[in-house]
Amino acid sequence: MASSKDYLDFILGQLSELEEITYRAMMGEFIIYYRSKIVGGIYDDRLLVKPVKSAISYMPTVLYELPYKGAKEMLLVDEVDNKEFLAGLFNAMYEELPEPKPKKKKLTSSSL
Repeated sequence: MASSKDYLDFILGQLSELEEITYRAMMGEFIIYYRSKIVGGIYDDRLLVKPVKSAISYMPTVLYELPYKGAKEMLLVDEVDNKEFLAGLFNAMYEELPEPKPKKKKLTSSSL
């Protein structure tokens, strides 16, 4: 089941206090970026984040969910109605998130 644009818009609205929130559509779901780092995504209209230690300790209850079959488990964020909670969660996670991978340069005919 794909996620709805309405749910994406709701989550983006809840994260509006944070700067540099972006997303990318990916096979009917949405990957969420915070300051160029992948925080998690929206899968089947659920906000899931990477299971980093800071996120686990920040959330009062931790539920692991699969974003899709064959994927690694992620943390389900239940408190999506609380803007301050979401902003605090993303800020707490940021330093622990991996740096974005450098983009590979495309070969052009002039570089051959």
